[in-house]
Amino acid sequence: MGLAELSVMEQRFHAVMECLGGTPKTEVAARYGVSRQTIHNWLARYAAEGVKGLEDRSHRPHVCPHRVDASTEALVCELRRDHPRWGPRRLRFEAGRRGVTPAPARATVYRILRRNNLVPATPRKRRREDYRRWERPEPMELWQMDIVGGVLLTDGTEAKVVTGLDDHSRYCVIATVVRRATGRAVCAAFAAALTRFGVPGEVLTDNGKQFTGRFTKPRPGEVLFERICRENGIVARNTKPRTPTTTGKVERFHQSLQGECLDGRVFATVEQAQAAVDAFVAEYNHDRPHQGIDDAFPADRFRTAPGRDRSAAEALPLRLPSGLLPTAPPAPRKPPAVEIDTSLTVSTGRPQPVQLLRVVPPSGNLTVAQQQLWLGPALAGTPVTIWVDTDRLHVLTADGARIKSSPSRLSQRDLARLLTDGAAPAGPPPLPQPEPQTTAVEVDRIVNACGGISIAGRQISVGMPLAGQRIRIRLDGILLHVIDDAGQLRRTLRCPLPPTALGRIRDARSASPVPPPATAPTVERVVSINGSFQVAGQKIQVGKVHARKLVTVALDEHTVTVFDAGTPIAAVPRRSTTDLNRTRAKHQITIPGRARQPRLRA
Repeated sequence: MGLAELSVMEQRFHAVMECLGGTPKTEVAARYGVSRQTIHNWLARYAAEGVKGLEDRSHRPHVCPHRVDASTEALVCELRRDHPRWGPRRLRFEAGRRGVTPAPARATVYRILRRNNLVPATPRKRRREDYRRWERPEPMELWQMDIVGGVLLTDGTEAKVVTGLDDHSRYCVIATVVRRATGRAVCAAFAAALTRFGVPGEVLTDNGKQFTGRFTKPRPGEVLFERICRENGIVARNTKPRTPTTTGKVERFHQSLQGECLDGRVFATVEQAQAAVDAFVAEYNHDRPHQGIDDAFPADRFRTAPGRDRSAAEALPLRLPSGLLPTAPPAPRKPPAVEIDTSLTVSTGRPQPVQLLRVVPPSGNLTVAQQQLWLGPALAGTPVTIWVDTDRLHVLTADGARIKSSPSRLSQRDLARLLTDGAAPAGPPPLPQPEPQTTAVEVDRIVNACGGISIAGRQISVGMPLAGQRIRIRLDGILLHVIDDAGQLRRTLRCPLPPTALGRIRDARSASPVPPPATAPTVERVVSINGSFQVAGQKIQVGKVHARKLVTVALDEHTVTVFDAGTPIAAVPRRSTTDLNRTRAKHQITIPGRARQPRLRA
């Protein structure tokens, strides 16, 4: 047997035996391809331990002076178990805060977590390099704002959080919980932050309707948020559509807020949720290192109005709508002077109508606060009285006769401007108001080709089988009944109009009692050898297992149900509006034994 066929331990044993038999050690070392010193080591191990001493031994060093000590490893594992979201970088920082000197390296912390099975072994991801990273050099130069959900309440609703972050310091300047993220709620949170911290140079947001009106239809307009920015000298910037990475700093704040504060929690009230968010924000700003700013605290890098003359900045008034002024500043810092803009005061009561006198122009097209009224050239030069509020507009002659009534497009601000231009406060409407309709009414309609009708400007689908038919619609404020021309109830839907709006339907009349529902017609058909048949212009497939059988078919306006000897075998939606032309199957043939019938056209 050659040396190549022996194991390593056997080769060592043969070498030792040859040496003990008197063979020179130099010759044995040359034959086994090792050094002379190795032969001496084998002989010493054999003399001390016997054959077991010739086994392979670990090359691991007995001591490692630079290895992390057991107490540091235990501290890292304890911190990770208490805070599962902390990564190696945060754990290294927290270990240093707790007196570990020198703090272990980030890779060392990761190996500790892997060794104790506290993190999964995942391949390292390659960092994307196609992002263009940027940061403003000073605080208060740019704020990033956004809205995030995830605040679950016990009543089953979900509140929102209006958030704002300083771009340079990552300091959270806005974190307000609101039930609905309306434009006014967002502006109220923004106004409170302006009063507390001062005016930033720019504000970066996405293209939500609360922040910008540039995508408003039919034409772009200015929303309240943009007006506050414009009147206070703030540059309002918006991201490109579908580019959330532009506001990546505030989006990353949302991830921390949801994962560490809101995830899995249900709050009883908005106030309770606000208290939890405030506690998280206090820790985020003052007691939490931020990796995006080299593990510094956001509060250490944040300053109000850096590099500016504070006396000059405070001399500039902060223009805010009166409804957005905070009742009390949330911080003891002295707020800047506030100038109240009374032009945006919104009254909670019913708007006061106004009355004014106008003369019809030669064109017959009269304009009232940008609302055009077509009266015709025949009334050119005629003085008219106009009574208007935010709901209705009435045009009357000098003796009080009504010329025209139309819906009003005027707002409360338009009415206020008319008062300043010489209009007078008006009394009650010149025409008697119709009593609210509380009883059921009915109207006649013709169903269009798509199976729909129109009532009071609302499109209602009553079903394709009724297309082209004249039907009667009964409305009682709760239910809507569809009655066909034969007087049978075909369908019952939810009434889209409230009871008080039923009296405003032009061609409505008092309703008759609800008729009984229409019974579904029943027909007979013979299944073809392909497992199908035709009924009311629709092909029904029941399978070849039912070939040449006589089946019963029940049809209503929505479903076609097939029965075999009283047992339902198929039910499919009805897609045809064709009327039935026959109810009995043609050429029905029954043959004893194997039932065989000729191919028939059903």
